[in-house]
Amino acid sequence: MNQDFLSFFVQKEAQIKDNWKIKLINELKLRGYSKKTHKAYVYHVRQFLKSGLDIEEFLLRLVNQGKSRQTVRLAGFAIKFYLKTQGKKECTDIPNVKRAKKIPSVLAKKDIEMMIISTKNINHRLIIQMLYGCGFRVSELIRLKWNDIDFTRNMIHIKNAKGAKDRIVMLSPKIKKVLKKLEHEKEGLVFKTNRCKKYTSRTIQKIIKNSAKKAGVNRRISPHMLRHSFATHLLERGTDIRYIQELLGHSRVETTMIYTKVSNKNLSRIKSPLDD
Repeated sequence: MNQDFLSFFVQKEAQIKDNWKIKLINELKLRGYSKKTHKAYVYHVRQFLKSGLDIEEFLLRLVNQGKSRQTVRLAGFAIKFYLKTQGKKECTDIPNVKRAKKIPSVLAKKDIEMMIISTKNINHRLIIQMLYGCGFRVSELIRLKWNDIDFTRNMIHIKNAKGAKDRIVMLSPKIKKVLKKLEHEKEGLVFKTNRCKKYTSRTIQKIIKNSAKKAGVNRRISPHMLRHSFATHLLERGTDIRYIQELLGHSRVETTMIYTKVSNKNLSRIKSPLDD
C-alpha cells in the first residue's frame, strides 16, 4: 500500500475518532463554559468512552477508586452533556451524586495580616491583598487588566467570571495605594511574570503557600481560603448576605449562606451549658 495513502488513512481515522471532542468543545464554547471546564469534560468523556462501561458502572468505578464526590459529579455532568451533543437525550438519566456539604476553611484576620507583612515582593503581596480584600477567584485575578480598574469610582470590573457573568467589587484604599505605585504599567495584565507572561494558578498557589510559611501559618492553605475569609469576615462585620452574594458572584443566595455556618458572630454569643 502506498505510504502517503496509508498516512492519509491513519490521519482520517484519528480525525473521525476525535469528532466527538470537537463537537463537545464547540458546544461548550457556545454555552460560554470556561477552558478549564472544556479540559475537565473532555478528560472525563474520554475516560468514559475508553472504559466500555455503561454510565452507572463507570461512575461506580470512580467511587470505588476513592474519587471525591465532586469528581464523580463532574464526570456525570460531562457524560450527560456529551450524550446531549450526540442527540442521545434518552440516555441522559444519570444517577444523581449528592454534593458533599463541606464547611469552607477560613483564616483568622491576624494570620492574613502576618502573611501580607511577611511578603516582601510587592506583586506577591498585592496578590494576597486582592484575593482577601476583593474576594477574587484565582482565575479572575490572573486575567485582571488595568482597564478593568476604575480608580475614580473605586471599583473593579471583573469580566467573564464563572458562568460567563460580570460583576463589580470594591477597590480598597489600601489596594488602590499599592496599585498606584505600579500604575506606570497601565496596560495589559495587572499581574505578569518577569517574562511578561500571565501568571498560572499553580504559581499563585505557590506564592500563597510560601507567604503562609514565612508568616508561620502552620496549616494547609490555598488561595481560595482567602476568598472564603473575605466572605466570612464581611458577614461577621454585619454585611448583608445579599451584598456578599453580589460581591462573590453567586447565582443563588443559598450558595452564599454556607458562610453563616463558619461565622462566629452569633456562635460566640452562645453560652456553653458547662459554664452555667
